[in-house]
Amino acid sequence: MKLIPTREAVGHVLCHDMTQIIPGKYKDARFRKGHVVREEDIPELLSMGKEHLYVWEMVPGMVHENDAAERLRALCQNQYMESSPVKEGKIELTAARDGLFLVDSARLNAVNTLEDIMIATRHGGTAVRKGDKLAGTRVIPLVMEEEKLRRAEEAAGERPLLELLPWKLKTAAVIATGSEVAKGLIQDSFTPVVEGKLAEFGIETIERRTPGDEIEAVKTAILEVKAQGPDLILCTGGMSVDPDDNTPGAIRRTGARIVSYGAPVLPGAMFLLGYFEDGTPVLGLPGCVMYAKRTIFDLVLPKLAAGVPVSRADITRMGEGGLCLSCGVCTYPNCGFGK
Repeated sequence: MKLIPTREAVGHVLCHDMTQIIPGKYKDARFRKGHVVREEDIPELLSMGKEHLYVWEMVPGMVHENDAAERLRALCQNQYMESSPVKEGKIELTAARDGLFLVDSARLNAVNTLEDIMIATRHGGTAVRKGDKLAGTRVIPLVMEEEKLRRAEEAAGERPLLELLPWKLKTAAVIATGSEVAKGLIQDSFTPVVEGKLAEFGIETIERRTPGDEIEAVKTAILEVKAQGPDLILCTGGMSVDPDDNTPGAIRRTGARIVSYGAPVLPGAMFLLGYFEDGTPVLGLPGCVMYAKRTIFDLVLPKLAAGVPVSRADITRMGEGGLCLSCGVCTYPNCGFGK
């Protein structure tokens, strides 16, 4: 930082805000910290009584905060993201459409380990809507060494750190198990809940079945709806370890590969996830999905809707943060559930 005559300040970076006061009309920063002085700024600065300015001297090997922020943005931004104009060394990214937001945590941490650099994001693996804020980038000083930015670019690698995947699955079939439903003794209140959650991701329910409780009947229903080509198959109920709860056995008999029966998530411990050979997911949804505000289904559905395969390791990692606190006023996803 140095003090120089205002008339010699073109191309230099201001070290602090320059406040302009026009009595009865205006009082605010006319020039912000970090502003690069232009030729046309000189008369106005002089009219504000600024004969001398404290500036950062731009020397070879140094980069202005705005230019540095743009380079950090380039490390993050991917398809379906929009960038804000750079302001005071900060840029924000927002979602250009609905989808699944993903973060490469290891590479992000490698960049943020470097001094004077920061990239802040929302949690990865979560659903976002068009216009949602995704990330912000900035550098800490007004000017920084070019070498630090090069190290950040090397740490980030060739691919963007962030990704936004639009919803891919379009159709679903729901199989509501239970003899009481099949016989019409009670109204099926499970399917409407499931369909409502699917609709949030643009997934249309094209087939519904009520085969009862028998393993062969449930298996047959699954295979029959599978033949119609839905992107997703969901079986509701019959997921506990009770002797007459046969849904897991029926799903196994279809030949689907079972990823996991059971999950370290409450509500939702008796959840089942499997895949058919062609990649079609088949789910066994425990009863809690019908009555609890948020469950394992809410954590898994965004990934499935975006066409991202879910592994047993993915489900295992849900244990930390997998306890819903059943708050009086549910604020999901703006809470710790699934984070």
